[in-house]
Amino acid sequence: MRSTHDRPPEDLTARARIRDAALTEFAERGFKGATMKAVADAAGVSVGLVQHHFGSKEGLREACDAHIRATVLGAADQVQDGAEITPEFMRAMFEANELSVRYLARALVEGSPVAAAMFDEGADAAERFLTENWPDDYRPQETKVRESAAVMAAMHLSTIVLHEHLSRRFGVDALNRTNLARLSMAMIDVYAHMGEWIASGSGSQVRQAVADYRTKEHPHD
Repeated sequence: MRSTHDRPPEDLTARARIRDAALTEFAERGFKGATMKAVADAAGVSVGLVQHHFGSKEGLREACDAHIRATVLGAADQVQDGAEITPEFMRAMFEANELSVRYLARALVEGSPVAAAMFDEGADAAERFLTENWPDDYRPQETKVRESAAVMAAMHLSTIVLHEHLSRRFGVDALNRTNLARLSMAMIDVYAHMGEWIASGSGSQVRQAVADYRTKEHPHD
């Protein structure tokens, strides 16, 4: 896939074109497999210009890491900060995030430093979300909120890591910006209905059984 959101080259600065090309190369080939020449060819520039802007392949990765933090986490922060959520807002978020999400999917598999940082920052954001919305159930610094937030981050990021399987089941590329809304809607619907199920008789029994088992096996937790 050679895409910079289908924008004409003149719509991007040379530095941004190179960064977007690097995001795609790293996503497809991994950091070890990507080359400066491949990035330069994809961006339509010389290797010398890539080196001028970024110095090295490691410099390129650092720029890509900074970009995905700004786009992926920036969008999440806007939602939590009470930004007005409109169709236009979602469209802009999906269009900005496609390359970043593909890059992050590979980074999570390869275990890169940015993947660990993104997971931790995502878990920290989940902690804030839980403590601010349900302060009686999730008190800051408690083990419960830390563990719940970590699981929440893992659940969300797993859809990125397993995107090839999701795409196979969806019948379309799940990470394509035109399909990201389908992925998001599916997750929202699952959350809504699982909440209902957990509140039901069967769900409550499962929750109580797990709680009782944990108390029995770990009485001092």
